[in-house]
Amino acid sequence: MRRRLLISYMSLLALSLAVLMVPLAVNLAVRETHESFIEQQGDTQRFASQADPALGPAKNVGLRAELVRYHELFGIGAAVLDAEGKIVAVAPPTLSLGAARRPVERALSADQRPPETIWPWQAADLVVAVPVIQEGEVVGAAVTIAPTGTLRARIAGTWVVLFAGYLLALALTWLAARRLARWTLRPVLELDAVTHDIIHGRLTARVARMDGPPELRRLARSFNRMADTVTDLLERQQAFVSDASHQLRTPLGVLRLRVENLADHLNESGLREHALTVEETDRLTRILEGLLALATAERHDGPGQVEVDAEEVVDGRVAAWQGQGAVLRRTGGLDAPVLALPEALDQILDALIDNALKFGARTVTVHLERVAGQAVIRVMDDGPGLPEEELARATERFWRSARHQNVDGTGLGLSIVNVLAGASGGCVELLAREPTGLEVRICFPGSSGSRPDAAARDAWRKRT
Repeated sequence: MRRRLLISYMSLLALSLAVLMVPLAVNLAVRETHESFIEQQGDTQRFASQADPALGPAKNVGLRAELVRYHELFGIGAAVLDAEGKIVAVAPPTLSLGAARRPVERALSADQRPPETIWPWQAADLVVAVPVIQEGEVVGAAVTIAPTGTLRARIAGTWVVLFAGYLLALALTWLAARRLARWTLRPVLELDAVTHDIIHGRLTARVARMDGPPELRRLARSFNRMADTVTDLLERQQAFVSDASHQLRTPLGVLRLRVENLADHLNESGLREHALTVEETDRLTRILEGLLALATAERHDGPGQVEVDAEEVVDGRVAAWQGQGAVLRRTGGLDAPVLALPEALDQILDALIDNALKFGARTVTVHLERVAGQAVIRVMDDGPGLPEEELARATERFWRSARHQNVDGTGLGLSIVNVLAGASGGCVELLAREPTGLEVRICFPGSSGSRPDAAARDAWRKRT
């Protein structure tokens, strides 16, 4: 955004200066040409006043001497012609009057016109022709032909200075515009950074620097108030879910106990309904346990990230789940601890292994590796898996695939995994395996505490 602002500022300035500079440069060239013309015209008129074209060349010896001295002093060629255009006096003798033909014709017809502007890229001479008038009649013409190298160099030098001023103005404006753009956008950048912090779970992040334009300062204050309100609502919601789940556990346990005790008082036809009631009570208990675990994971009011020996935790959970009708094994390894919330990795592995066994996996492999400086744990099974279009929704709360509605579960397992990984500074990705099965990749920051960056995530996502 700052680049676009700077481009806008500089484009407008460059265009405005160009609109001013071009007419100024043209005017300078016209002025220099006119001044040189006026000066040269005075000399030409003096020669015209001394000429007597009616006299033969032999009678104009003094005029020729004057023209020679003038040429020697100023390097400007001069000539006097009679009414028929024949040369009466000229200096130097080799002077060519080809370029002066049209000005001489106009002078002989008493037609005085301003000179054409001399431009730096033109090599034409400056020609000035004035009529010689005696007793009210044009009897000849005086003409001077001056080289324009010095004049063109002077005009070009003026243009160079003008262009240098143009570049200097652009440079100074660029520096000022950068400071202005930085000052203007600083609150926006701060808002962007704080928004990303909140998205990644740091709900206490707020805009600290209140500078910049008044409108953006007011926006920053409003954003902080909005963030406070949203955070308060989220905390209240999480607290409500946690408290409600916790408070319902005891009466639900009592309810289940009493429902079980009813079995002795039922006849044969009511036993099936009794069994279904007990199953629904157990299902409700599991849902409450899942909600309580999810609310606890989202709040993570306890200690922050700690160093966890991932190999030890994985080995422990693999051993705990052995004998459940599937083969579990751990492959790979890590050379350093990972950073995670206490017990987060245990809960993540339990949820993923439980999911795999629940959906009929015969083999579950937990693979550990380090990719781009991040610890990656891959839980792979050979169960039915999920199609590509359902993988993106698998971490939504209470979402379950239509193909697995008859499988016991609450739809909260992968949601808890996603929340725990995010709260630990990590990330989760679900992939389909060939020919069947599901792979869940969890990345954790190393013991340096750095959050996985975009490059790190891309690197481990490309691994198969």
